[in-house]
Amino acid sequence: MLYIVPTPIGNLEDITFRAIRILKEVDFILAENILNSKKLLNFFKIKNNILSYNIYNEHKIIFNIILFLKKCNNIALITDAGTPIISDPGFLLVRHCIKNNIKVSCLPGATAFIPALINSGFSINEFTFIGFLPHKKSKEKKIKTLCKETETETETETESRTIIIYESTYRILNTLYIIKNYIGNKQISICREISKKFEQTIIGNINDIIFFFENKKPKGEFVIILQGKTRTRGTERI
Repeated sequence: MLYIVPTPIGNLEDITFRAIRILKEVDFILAENILNSKKLLNFFKIKNNILSYNIYNEHKIIFNIILFLKKCNNIALITDAGTPIISDPGFLLVRHCIKNNIKVSCLPGATAFIPALINSGFSINEFTFIGFLPHKKSKEKKIKTLCKETETETETETESRTIIIYESTYRILNTLYIIKNYIGNKQISICREISKKFEQTIIGNINDIIFFFENKKPKGEFVIILQGKTRTRGTERI
């Protein structure tokens, strides 16, 4: 069995009792970053074998992992924070397990975009998780396509999906500049450092948010929430 085990994205208390038990019982643990993961394992007194598994070595070691699993062994996959495979390594391993009739069990647990979406107050009837945007020219093209969904809709009974984007400290301002170019000074929501000491949610016009981060250096991982099209009839908001 391959267990996909979510780990805390900030507060260590966010891990589940089941996750701790699985990490203690499996034959060994695959971790995105061994040093980071050892801090978590040591905190919960989990003494187990740990092996590095990340985007740089997964193609090299995946065959041996599959062989190990075929011998009726159990492995847990964890990443630095949150649910593995969500903008983290692991998809390739799960796909190979399915092809080889190896059972996969994903435990429920921490992930950043759900709290950020709920904190925004925007519609949750339909939403799209984009994850991290591509780099350079592809990034602006992707943002342009996404922002078309946030334009105001008139004479309609439907509302488009809310859009969720992950962004890093170093790219957040550039991304906000590009979004502004396509949606203007509309309201958005930004969450940072979810479940950590300096957790923060900012909801407001994009100009105000840009001004805030221009004058206060951005820190941490960010979740950007773009509201879908607004339903209107004539001039009346619904």
